[in-house]
Amino acid sequence: MKIVATTDRGFRTTVKHVCERASSQNRQVEKTVKTILDGVARGGDAAVVRYVKRFDGIRLKPMAFQVPSEEIKQSHAHIRKEEGDALRYAAHSIRSFHESQRTATWFKQEKGIRLGQLITPLDAVGVYVPGGKALYPSSVLMNIIPAKVAGVKRVVMCTPTTTGTIDPYLLVAADIAQVDEVYRVGGVQAIGAMAFGTETIPRVDKIVGPGNQYVATAKRLVYGQVDIDMIAGPSELLVLADDTANVAHVASDLLCEAEHDEEARVYLVTTSARLAKAVAAEMQSQLSTLQRKKIASKSVSRYAVGFVVPDMDTAIDLSNAIAPEHLEIMVKHALDYLNRIRHAGAVFVGPHTPPSVADYVAGPNHVLPTGGSARFFSALSLDDFIKRTNVVCYNKEDLRLAKSYVTQLARMEGLEAHAKSIESRFP
Repeated sequence: MKIVATTDRGFRTTVKHVCERASSQNRQVEKTVKTILDGVARGGDAAVVRYVKRFDGIRLKPMAFQVPSEEIKQSHAHIRKEEGDALRYAAHSIRSFHESQRTATWFKQEKGIRLGQLITPLDAVGVYVPGGKALYPSSVLMNIIPAKVAGVKRVVMCTPTTTGTIDPYLLVAADIAQVDEVYRVGGVQAIGAMAFGTETIPRVDKIVGPGNQYVATAKRLVYGQVDIDMIAGPSELLVLADDTANVAHVASDLLCEAEHDEEARVYLVTTSARLAKAVAAEMQSQLSTLQRKKIASKSVSRYAVGFVVPDMDTAIDLSNAIAPEHLEIMVKHALDYLNRIRHAGAVFVGPHTPPSVADYVAGPNHVLPTGGSARFFSALSLDDFIKRTNVVCYNKEDLRLAKSYVTQLARMEGLEAHAKSIESRFP
């Protein structure tokens, strides 16, 4: 882990580089993705078949896209009881937390005017679940459960397979989360199928879930045809620590994020130069014990930075500037600093709250903004699966009272018909 202090010449340059870490758009990737999306939009099932064969190496007929409900139910027999119990425990916590986010339709009335909002769930949501270097049944729960709690009628899951068989952990998680349909289709072709619809896969209204740069680009390009949650980038963790922090705990928490993939970003911001050096050494020691040592090592060597700052005010300002996906506060009286945190996807407070507990069982959603987008994005929540429709109802007398103001504003903007639509009601 590279260590820089505020007194070092390269400190500002390093901070600037970290704050500008959001991935730039790759034109070649975008060109490839556009071709696939256009193919699916025009060719439907036939295009999906062609791209599944090309990218996943399997021949899959449209009638085999959807996983039969019997296969989903049978997946429970292929995992251990304690594994199923862990998934159900996590699901209960996630469901309970998101039920607390429910918002109801509301109205208020003043004289003869009624104003309010209708709160309605989306009709159909598509959840993308990546394959590749790791399996994420926890992400299946985190994406599907809030949609079902919100009242979405149709929740679809798409995930790639190179064998034609979906891992039972993913199917069990989908079943526990009460998914409605599962398709063994992944990649850009899955995003296209969910966005445009095919003969076999009806379109959805919103697509959520993480994926590689091709999937992320596809989501960005279909935005407007459907809604999306966010453009997810590499995983991130920033640890705020002082000299009271446990070195081994800080190191292990940073590595738990670094093992996601080679592009994961981990940062330490500390008031203690001694702690920074000790954590860097401890990370190297712990790396040798990890199953995903190669992945975590590349992440650490490429992107890990330890910032040594003079005081907590500077530390918090730096954290807010970086706006990390995960922020862990491991300092004395950690709760005292919580109200000064402005930009973070999720905050983990105190020495006994490692981010991994929230990744799985705490309940709040682990789908979080990355790449500094915590400045303007929030964690996935029930709000992502509902619509707010404004409602306005005037009686004649209140419209009469508003008449002169409306007609003045309409004519100010040169919209005569707007003014006359009011005046026609008062001949």
